[in-house]
Amino acid sequence: MAYVARVEARVLDVDGLDALIAALRDRGWEVVGPTVRSQSIVYDAVASVGDLPRGWGDEQEGGAFRLVRRDDGALFGHNVGHDSLKRFLFPPRVPVWHATAGGPVERTEEQPRYAFLGVRSCDLHAVAIQDRVFMGDRYVEPDYAARREDAFFVAVNCGQAGGTCFCVSMGTGPRAESGYDLALTELIDDRGHRFLVEVGSERGADVLAALPSGMAGEVDVAMAREASDNAAASMGRELDTTDIRDLLMGNLAHARWDDVAERCLSCTNCTLVCPTCFCHTVEDRTDLAGQEAERERVWDSCFSLDHSYIHGGSVRGSGRSRYRQWMTHKLATWIDQFGTSGCVGCGRCITWCPVAIDITEEAAAIRATDMRHADDR
Repeated sequence: MAYVARVEARVLDVDGLDALIAALRDRGWEVVGPTVRSQSIVYDAVASVGDLPRGWGDEQEGGAFRLVRRDDGALFGHNVGHDSLKRFLFPPRVPVWHATAGGPVERTEEQPRYAFLGVRSCDLHAVAIQDRVFMGDRYVEPDYAARREDAFFVAVNCGQAGGTCFCVSMGTGPRAESGYDLALTELIDDRGHRFLVEVGSERGADVLAALPSGMAGEVDVAMAREASDNAAASMGRELDTTDIRDLLMGNLAHARWDDVAERCLSCTNCTLVCPTCFCHTVEDRTDLAGQEAERERVWDSCFSLDHSYIHGGSVRGSGRSRYRQWMTHKLATWIDQFGTSGCVGCGRCITWCPVAIDITEEAAAIRATDMRHADDR
């Protein structure tokens, strides 16, 4: 996302944030932002600041998520929930093909123009990773490309870290450095409730110019930087990524894979909440009369026994092999395929694992007993 002109940081109050939402809607974007639903933080349609999770925070640990009330009325005082932008750019179900007895039925639906509000830096990096997966080669996934093409991103810099966050380890946060049109930092003190706004694109500058904003002062800029620094210093987890690819690929026979397999339920939760996992399959259906048939692309998971099925059986028939496939792909072979790790340190896989399996703990355990150097000990 290229940006040329230099625009000084501005400040919006809560009414100004409401005006931002209205401006995006007026320009034809469907605004999607964090809301409270099912006792979690979920991305959904947002029509005004009244739809945002005002005064809600959260507590997260391995296998545990709980919303908690804050006393400051913050609109973005929470960390990421189980939901991510993947559900909008790479939906769980997408029609691929439909036919009747008379022949194929042409798809005519238009994809929505999304404006994503309240996007954390880890999720911006996740979108960039999926961009490389779906659009970074000569083979472009057309549905993803259509949804992604005109998306507008309003980032929110984290002021606090969650109990399972480790974005600092992955170099993906907590402060958004690129990939956004506008970036907000929420500031609350005796001077009021406001948002420092930084511009990341020309169209972001155009939208901001139409809003009731003021010039950011030195105190605002310093507070915003301090908030990001505090978040970076309070990560709930950390992951040593030194030589991580070679570490994992050199320990494929490590006993730790058996240990984690005894705990893993192969429930697929970690892959479903992960903002970068992209495994999918297709489902075909016909009506009983044989007059209609359709095919849909649906999310799948490498933890599913059928995912690696070929004639004669599944390639990865054990929980050990499936967990190893997921973790080594995420942190190792993803680098071979796409040039980056597939992990953005959001911590969702830790929080939403029913048995609290922790990818950072598993990597640390393998590093502590690295089989490549067994003869040296």
